[in-house]
Amino acid sequence: MKVRSEFSKYAIHYGSHNVIQSRVAEYLLRKLSLKPKNILDLGCGSGALCKIISWEYQKFTGIDFASEMLELHPKSDKVHSVYGDFNDKKLFKKLSTNKYDYIFSASALQWAENLDMVFKNISLLNAPVAFAIFTANTFKTLNETALLEPMLRTAEDIYELQKKYFDAEFEIVNYKLEFESTREMFKYIKHSGVSASRKVLDYKQTKKLMNEYPLKYLEFEVVFITSR
Repeated sequence: MKVRSEFSKYAIHYGSHNVIQSRVAEYLLRKLSLKPKNILDLGCGSGALCKIISWEYQKFTGIDFASEMLELHPKSDKVHSVYGDFNDKKLFKKLSTNKYDYIFSASALQWAENLDMVFKNISLLNAPVAFAIFTANTFKTLNETALLEPMLRTAEDIYELQKKYFDAEFEIVNYKLEFESTREMFKYIKHSGVSASRKVLDYKQTKKLMNEYPLKYLEFEVVFITSR
């Protein structure tokens, strides 16, 4: 298991609320030694992964349960965006009728209702995998300051689950994203999608948290699971 850290300043200057997700997708692709031709992307969103693939492929299938995201996903004769939920076993029955060279999921599987079941169903598709999953240490200091329990699984829990189904390299990457102001930081949290639109604090509590948050940056922890 490898652990690595990265730091970025002033997220607002990137012109996007998906700074970390984009960097995660880029790093996930850099870890590949192959250039698969038939690709499956679980939780594809608006196509962050699809947009940065540089090699020629025969077919890219993106799955997501947010129809508004699928509308933004790239489409072509080779690219197909499909409505589906990886929490639904029926989806995998449909997917099993196809053969995939590689199965990706970048910044989505942290929302699996039953990650053990999802890993098992993915493993039955008999293809190499490359996953990036946010962990409980995302927003670690913010949660501690606000006395909130993490929404996500720990890296250790994910590690133990994936060992049951995949022969894979497991790497933990810690990201820090610095902001010019606490207000910009909280605006990012609201629009980035990393918090899953979590609303557990009222206005007074949020204002108190903004005043007491001790850092100039947000913390993110992502585990990368890639087939050997």
